[in-house]
Amino acid sequence: MNSFRQCLAQFGLGLIGLGLFSGNALAAQPKPWQLGFQDAATDNMTQITNFNDFLLILMTAITLVVLGLMVYVMLRFNAKANPEPSKTTHNTLVEVVWTVVPILILVIIAIPSFRLLYYQRVLPEADMTVKATGYQWYWGYEYPDHGGFAFDSLMLNDDERGDQPRLLATDTAMVVPVNTTVRVIVTGADVLHSWAMPAFGVKMDAVPGRLNETWFRAEQTGTYYGQCSELCGIRHAFMPIRVEVVEPEAFASWVVEAQAEYAQLETSKNMLADAGNLDK
Repeated sequence: MNSFRQCLAQFGLGLIGLGLFSGNALAAQPKPWQLGFQDAATDNMTQITNFNDFLLILMTAITLVVLGLMVYVMLRFNAKANPEPSKTTHNTLVEVVWTVVPILILVIIAIPSFRLLYYQRVLPEADMTVKATGYQWYWGYEYPDHGGFAFDSLMLNDDERGDQPRLLATDTAMVVPVNTTVRVIVTGADVLHSWAMPAFGVKMDAVPGRLNETWFRAEQTGTYYGQCSELCGIRHAFMPIRVEVVEPEAFASWVVEAQAEYAQLETSKNMLADAGNLDK
């Protein structure tokens, strides 16, 4: 009976979600033959993408320089072009250059890298908090700032997922308002998991008995998909994450409906628990 009521509640919230989120502007998910990152939905992911592009340019330049030196050496110092090879064993200038240049390259990489790490790890003042708990093999979400209601998010099979992408579809989603700083508290209930959302540039391990925290501020409304990114057992690949970013008005309406629906579920669970205790 409890499972039946939970299914009814999730179905009701699903219908509400269809009405609230039908106008979403973006659905961030993997695409066939995709080579790059997903489109950035946060400033954090934008900085990650820019840093990646900068490193790609730098690595390409280094590769071309090294390739050019190798071609020059092969042409200039082969046996035909240089029948009497030089017996030079040391060159102070060359040794200084090949020591200093790599150091300068590392410094050039380190400065934006440390700046980005600091931006990610220093949490700004949050507008709201969501707790994400990893289970084998699904996610549970709790909203302590909005009455403390909680719900689970389970993967849908091919017959249930509708228009949602395969292996990423879920029956419920974490819902947050756009342009809002969201603190996410992440933990695990059984084994190690990892809450990862590529479009947000967020990945945080869920460790049993420990509370980790991360944050994001989505700049576009839409549906965003991620997955557990830590090997957690036989169904690790079937532990998707779905986040709905909506307008503040839609979020307020969803909170009211969610509080009512999940409060009923909690009441039913407590009644069943009390009945079980009486039987004992």
